[in-house]
Amino acid sequence: MFFKHIVLLLLALTLVDAQAYVSQTLIKNVEKKYNRFAENRFIDMQEKLDELKNKSTIIKLNSINTFFNQVKYKSDQKNYNMSDYWATPWEFLARDAGDCEDYVIAKYFALRYLGIDAKKMYFTYVKSTQFKEAHMVLTYFETPSSEPLILDSNNRFVLPASKRTDLIPIYNFNGDILSNSAKKEHQKTTKKWDDLIQNTKKGKI
Repeated sequence: MFFKHIVLLLLALTLVDAQAYVSQTLIKNVEKKYNRFAENRFIDMQEKLDELKNKSTIIKLNSINTFFNQVKYKSDQKNYNMSDYWATPWEFLARDAGDCEDYVIAKYFALRYLGIDAKKMYFTYVKSTQFKEAHMVLTYFETPSSEPLILDSNNRFVLPASKRTDLIPIYNFNGDILSNSAKKEHQKTTKKWDDLIQNTKKGKI
């Protein structure tokens, strides 16, 4: 009887871990490679995601935007010694640093975990008139014809596009829903997406 209870407990823990955004194995690997502070960030993220599961879409968008905007900005050159690199959500949070694409990636995957339809979210390349440079934000479209909401690493508020006159849109990208013709058109970005998915599945930290 005792062993039966142990087996059931282990099975229950396995199921909980399988449903979690970050596994216990990943958290342990983060602590081992980085430090206890990095481990705590992952624990905090999972707690935040658990808290948001049954909340409204707008609360999820605002909370996820706020959570990841706490991470410090650092260029790919300084962070990875590369001119352009799409970090996994795990690398971004473990290092507690990243550039604009990394914020977008982390927010996208967290929101997808929370049940937000991937077809409603896009990696949106823009030009920032405020900072006079290229930038990336996450956009959310409730319907294909809706005005998008902007999740921006440079702004703690989730605002409709009409309120973000400082951003000039260039194009939208979502690797989850790309057609073959779009993949050919954006080969460089598609390659980054494919590498990102592979690295994320591997649990690259």
